[in-house]
Amino acid sequence: MDKIDIIQRIGYIRTRAKMTQKALSNAIGMNPSYINRLESAQNFLPSLEVLLTIIDVCGSTPEEFFYHDISAYERDKTFADKINSLPSDIKEFILDYDPDLMNLFTTINRKFVKIDRN
Repeated sequence: MDKIDIIQRIGYIRTRAKMTQKALSNAIGMNPSYINRLESAQNFLPSLEVLLTIIDVCGSTPEEFFYHDISAYERDKTFADKINSLPSDIKEFILDYDPDLMNLFTTINRKFVKIDRN
């Protein structure tokens, strides 16, 4: 993830939170034009502390913000949660039945949850 990706994601979560640039700037205790300068100039990045505050104020999480496809995060997390909630015997059957599914579940496991094979 590069600087432009981070700035675009800030704009994405801010817009999704229905916040103006000025409102977000004020909510994080910065100059009212801070977010505007950040999103339009794209020549500086916030500190890690400020970025985590922005993420929190916008109702997001660091896990979501840095997910490879932020717009698909909720869908993918919901899918992973549903798989994880399956009874153990069904998970075992699925995992043993198809190696491609095993690879898919392993990928999901790394990103969200630990699939309990017991």
